[in-house]
Amino acid sequence: MARDGGVFRLLFRFVGLILLAGAFAAAVIDGARSLAAQQVVLTPMGTALAYAFPSKFPLLQPFVEKRLSPLAWDPVLLTILSTPAFVDMAALGFVLFYLVRPRAPANGVVGRAR
Repeated sequence: MARDGGVFRLLFRFVGLILLAGAFAAAVIDGARSLAAQQVVLTPMGTALAYAFPSKFPLLQPFVEKRLSPLAWDPVLLTILSTPAFVDMAALGFVLFYLVRPRAPANGVVGRAR
């Protein structure tokens, strides 16, 4: 294994790429629905998760309220779940890409060995 966590960086970059691709797909779907309805139609993240995980999604609220805090559900997660799905996925994908970006070399240090 690499000492710099290369496997984890690759995994996080892959997940970030999948999230960005999902955000693009969700934006295209919302765009098509908006054109068909002749008004702006945005799919909330909660609705997308409810369609993706119909048996597990209803268990999310009791789990968060019981294990974490009721405050984590109402102001925090409800806000996240009510934003458009493509915004949430794009934001999380960009955060993952930012966290695993290559670090800039320190001043006076050559970036690549020859």
